[in-house]
Amino acid sequence: MSVELDPPELGFRRPFTHEVTQLLRLRNPSNDPIAFKVKTTAPKQYCVRPNSGKIDAGRDVEVQVLLQAMREDPPPDARCRDKFLVQTVALSRDSDASNIPAIWQNIEKVNKSSIQERKIRVAFLPADGSTSTPSHQNVHGAHLGDEAPPAYGSPAPSFGSPGPDTVTPMNRSANLDAENKGQTGPTGAQSVASNVQSTTTAAPSSVANAVPTSGDDLRAQLADATATISRLKQQAEEQGLRQRKGDAVNQDARERITTGTTGMGVQQQPADGVPVQVVAALCLLSFLLAYFFF
Repeated sequence: MSVELDPPELGFRRPFTHEVTQLLRLRNPSNDPIAFKVKTTAPKQYCVRPNSGKIDAGRDVEVQVLLQAMREDPPPDARCRDKFLVQTVALSRDSDASNIPAIWQNIEKVNKSSIQERKIRVAFLPADGSTSTPSHQNVHGAHLGDEAPPAYGSPAPSFGSPGPDTVTPMNRSANLDAENKGQTGPTGAQSVASNVQSTTTAAPSSVANAVPTSGDDLRAQLADATATISRLKQQAEEQGLRQRKGDAVNQDARERITTGTTGMGVQQQPADGVPVQVVAALCLLSFLLAYFFF
């Protein structure tokens, strides 16, 4: 014989911005002890204490069902689609109540057909105690016309206080739709398009600023480049003269120290190559001449 439920339907009264508690009494009318387990289609939204245990023959157990606080109440005409499932199985008189989880694991593997089930519907009740008007809108589930069997899960025996981003019944489906769209939605496409447009617009602008737009500009740039090259050549020559003069003085001093004479003969050292500044200036001049004439 199956377990007796009181009440047969769980009704949670508004407002839902704080935790709402409902008591469920399970009674064992048989002559043998039974093990029970409570499941729900929304295990993250409810807390059941205790969610499993043992009921002796002719005894009952009080189960506390808590609905987690929501950020806002669902619409007044919303109908809750949550369900609870109470599973029971007969036990021997000497069964250990502390080993109920292991008993359930063994029964579900070996003798699953011996499990009896009772379903409990959940209803949202108005705060003033009046009866709300039925509606086709749903909460925590599919449309009313969808009769597919729900998936049950074991609720936790306790939960902490909900954070600012706690999922509520009305925004759960919206969050799932947003996650399915991901980065391929209209917002992501517009962002990518704007980035591409800004990049293609900036490229011609930078090219236009770098290339002269008229012959006067080109001649002015060529004159500036020629003046820069002349200045670099002059600096390179002065630097080479100073370097050669310093090398000659050092060489003469070393020779006088070595030979013990006071002769002023100076042996100039050849330059070690063309300075880097002169090479850079010549390259710039060649580029401008090629661009202007060809």
